[in-house]
Parts: sequence; C-alpha cells; structure tokens
Amino acid sequence: MTTLPATPRTIGADWLSDADLQSLLAALVGPGDEEARIVGGAIRNTLLGRAVADIDIATTCHPHTTIERVEAAGFKAVPTGVEHGTVTVVARQRSYEVTTLRRDVETDGRRAKVLFGRDWQLDAERRDFTINALYADSDGRVVDLVGGIGDLEARVLRFIGDAETRIEEDYLRILRFFRFFAWYGEGRPDAAGLRAATRLKSGLSRLSAERVWSELKKLLEAPDPSRALLWMRQTGVLSAVLPESEKWGIDAIHGLTRAETEFGWPADALLRLQSIVPPDEARMTAMAERLRFSNADRDRMTSWAKAGPVAADMTASDLRGRLYFGDRPAIVDRLRLAVANARARPGGADLSALAETATLQRMLGEAESFDPPVFPLSGDDLKAEGVPAGPSLGLALQSLRRSWVDSGFVLSRERLLASLR
Repeated sequence: MTTLPATPRTIGADWLSDADLQSLLAALVGPGDEEARIVGGAIRNTLLGRAVADIDIATTCHPHTTIERVEAAGFKAVPTGVEHGTVTVVARQRSYEVTTLRRDVETDGRRAKVLFGRDWQLDAERRDFTINALYADSDGRVVDLVGGIGDLEARVLRFIGDAETRIEEDYLRILRFFRFFAWYGEGRPDAAGLRAATRLKSGLSRLSAERVWSELKKLLEAPDPSRALLWMRQTGVLSAVLPESEKWGIDAIHGLTRAETEFGWPADALLRLQSIVPPDEARMTAMAERLRFSNADRDRMTSWAKAGPVAADMTASDLRGRLYFGDRPAIVDRLRLAVANARARPGGADLSALAETATLQRMLGEAESFDPPVFPLSGDDLKAEGVPAGPSLGLALQSLRRSWVDSGFVLSRERLLASLR
C-alpha cells in the first residue's frame, strides 16, 4: 500500500512542468482575478504515486472567455460541452478539459442545468467524492476544501455532503461509487454510500446503456474488482445492471484475479465478465445488445459462449481440432477460466488437483501459441484425382482435412491423396 505524507500540500510531477500546461494555466489568469487550477484525478493519482492519464482544469473564466484566451495563446479550443462550461483545449502533446466553476441549479438524475460562478468551495461541494475534489495551482500547491487528502490517506471513498443528494443529481454515481472503491478503497465501503446506493438503485434504469457499460468495464479493469462486486451484489446494484449474473454467482472472480497475479495475465475486463455470467450464447447476445457492446466485445462474448467447455481429460487430437476448426481466442478464454477454477477449488493443493491444473496450463500454452499450418490440398487437387465438383468434393476435402488435423498435421500431400485413392 502506498503511504502518503502526513499532510501533503505540494506535488511534484513531470506532467506539471509541461510547457504547454503551464502556458495554458497562465493564459487563464487575467485582470479580473481569474484563476485556474488542475483538478481531480491528476492530483489524486499523483499523491498516490500512480500514473496520470488525463489532466483536467477548473477555472473562474466564463467558457467564452476561456475560448478567447486559449486561442490567443496559440491553442485550439473545441466547445465540447460549453453549455456546462467545458472547453477542450488541444495542445501539441495532449488535450485538456477546461471547465468553468459551476453549481447545479436543476438536475433530473442524468442532466443538469448549471450556473457558472467563481466560488471554489461551491465548485468542490458539487463534485461526487472527496478524493476527486482536490485542486492544485501551477506550482503544485494542493488545495483541499472537502477533506479529500484525509480520505485518500485512509483509503476511504466518501461522497461529498449527503450521499443521497449526490446520487439524485446523477444516478451514474452509484456505479462510480463502486468503481472508485475498486480502484482506491480498502476494507468496507462507506456505510452512508452503501445505504444510498441500495435505496436509490432503481434510478439506474434511467441511465443510457453506454454509460452503464462504460462504468462496469472500468470497474472490471481494476486490479481486484472482487470486493466491489461483492458489495454490488449485497446492495442489489449488480442484479440491476447485470441480471445475467444473478443466478450464476460471482465467486469465480476471486480465483481468476489470483491466477492473474500468479501467472502474469493482464487484467482483462471481458474475461472477468465471463467468470460471472453464464456461457449461454442467446443470453450473451441479449446482454451485448442491451448494454450496447462494441462489435468486438459482443463477438468475443458470444464466441466464448459457443466454444463449449474444456477439460483436462481432453485428448491432444480433440484440442488440435478445436483450435483448428474453432475460435482460438474463445478457447484460450475457456482454458484460462478453467485454470483459475482448478486452482481455486477446495483441495486445490492435493496431487490430483495440481496435476489437473498443470495439464490445463499446458493446454493453455498450446492454445496461446497455436499457429495453424496450411492444409496441403485444394479442391483442384481432388478434381485432378477424379472427384467431381459439387457436394461430394466438399465432403471429401473436409474428411481429408480432419484426418490431417488428427494426425497432428503431419500427413503429407502424397499420403492424403493416397488415402483418397
């Protein structure tokens, strides 16, 4: 666990000294006491010693003033969310989201009408979690107006102010509560947050499918999402957004995350999803449609469901056939889950369980490195041997291909033609 300084008030990071960032911050400081500060995840992650992906900026400048000033400083300004105060500023190396200080004056659980302002305290208090409401000026001096540093030190994820009020402003915050807990929390989640999520989970039905899946996928990419998923199950939130998991169970996620650590597998959101939903093609198709999966995500989930189970007693010939005629990535997914489950079963340390795990690992290695060789015959070869065009040609070719695969891909062209004759 990373330990923070007792009272961190200044950060030092390579990204903070970037010339474009410093120029942008300077451009947003004006004669009307306008200010600009970095806000949110960049501060949080820097204090934790974690990588920083996005750098967001808060400013007292009105959005139109922001556009004028950054363009005058040589940046490109894109009014991506100007009605809510957000302007995307494009520099040479990266883009920055610059948002005017604001407070919500009307919300419906998804969208908000905002009033721009200049009060940093009000801007902090309208945000979701204390650890996301940290600011820093151009010199790296941290400004903490809601106790975020203390919560970051204690690994506590806490809503700012009243948890139910924050959620009613945007029901996506229920999923964000569990997602940020998976990434930054320890122990038991904040009790007030759990109560609010439980009571207001019906509001999740008002969210777009794209927003729900985006949050679920980010949660599943956490180093170990198992505790967050457990509390989502306890509160009924998981069943609300992922009913496919309801009668299947989430226990397999524990063994999978342990296997990832032991074998150096990358954190894989879709593989983790596979561990908590049933391998049923129709249900996976419906789930992908409901949550608006990308085509690639949909195809991977349905192919995994269609691939069928794998077991340590599968013969080498059967495995070769599955890999050659089937979907290799789907079989790799099946084998990884089988390895993780074998290791996690009670008695997993006895000799038979160890032997099963070792066999499955060997099969997984073969599947991961499988490079299908080129079949040495074509339809023209069979025609030259007198096989007429039509269905009989296809059947003969498929039979020879199967014999070749069963042989371990060693039967030569001549031997295959001899068997045909």
